[in-house]
Amino acid sequence: MTLAEGLILVLFCLALAVVLYGWNAIPSQAGARFGPPSPKLSAWQRVEYSAQLLWNQDNLVHAVDPTGSERQFKVELGEPAGTVAVQLQDQGLIPSADAFRNYLVYAGIDTGLQAGTYTLSPAWTPIQIAHKLQDATPKDVSFQILAGWRIEEIAASLPTSGLSVSPGDFIQAATHASGALGIDGMPAQVQSLEGFLLPGHYTIRRDITTAGLVAIFRQAFDQNVTQDMLNGIKQQNLSLYEAVTLASIVQKESVVADEEPVIASVFLNRLAAGMKLESDPTVQYALGYNTAQQTWWTNPLTADDLKVQSPYNTYLVDGLPPGPIANPSILALKAVAFPEQTSYYYFRARCDGSGRHAFAKTLEEQVNNACP
Repeated sequence: MTLAEGLILVLFCLALAVVLYGWNAIPSQAGARFGPPSPKLSAWQRVEYSAQLLWNQDNLVHAVDPTGSERQFKVELGEPAGTVAVQLQDQGLIPSADAFRNYLVYAGIDTGLQAGTYTLSPAWTPIQIAHKLQDATPKDVSFQILAGWRIEEIAASLPTSGLSVSPGDFIQAATHASGALGIDGMPAQVQSLEGFLLPGHYTIRRDITTAGLVAIFRQAFDQNVTQDMLNGIKQQNLSLYEAVTLASIVQKESVVADEEPVIASVFLNRLAAGMKLESDPTVQYALGYNTAQQTWWTNPLTADDLKVQSPYNTYLVDGLPPGPIANPSILALKAVAFPEQTSYYYFRARCDGSGRHAFAKTLEEQVNNACP
């Protein structure tokens, strides 16, 4: 063997030793730093992804913003890991989408990301975030109350919400509120919070109690009713309880939100003139659940329906009903506090299917506004 051949052999052996060392040392170092690799990886993939993680470890073990606040992040059903990684980077939750995806593949959790809405923080390391996304049952869930829902409709949405509160327990807690509620104008004997559970989107802990859930909706109402609104309500010669009662009627009568102040003016004008409100939703509330239609809001109403004996039937009783018929939005309550100044006493749905109304000052005009 010549000197040159010997040198080549030595170099080959050294290179082989380096490769063998790396073959074992790199996965070993990665395992110590990032945990064991997925058994689904081939021997070469273990080395490849281990090397990638070690090279980019600063983008995996350090948070983007140690003082950052939590935010909502949504993973769609069937969304690829690479897309999730890019969105996390775009939203400032991780520093590197590529490093994050490599870790997901290395750890074998790239196919285990669960669809759902998560509360994540840029103060967490990307590795922590990766494991959070495997939890199909995040601590917080999103819950929505639609404007114009009555208590029973809120309760009916609970079984599919992810919350542990039962519909029956919720109805009991919301209709039998204990103690003085501090609501201006509420009769002493009233225990129901109908009208005071504010519609909107909520983020709620999955393990919340029934009382805690009711309190969240009730507190949201208090937090959104401003002193200006209370002053406006007073100018209409209404108590807060009366204003919410009227707002619930306005809410159910309106389809287009920008008409609410005009609809409110109609009912305020009728009250001032000593006229009956004659509002269909109050009759619907009095009728209760319609099993045939599977709704709390019977539609259409018949002539016999309008004769139902109930203090909520404003075709028969004077003034406002005894209490709210639904939970109105803040916009509907503002419409009562700050109504349009009109001379209207009547309104009916337009014939064009737009959801808007034709308003009238006289009964004759109201009759003329009827659809052909």
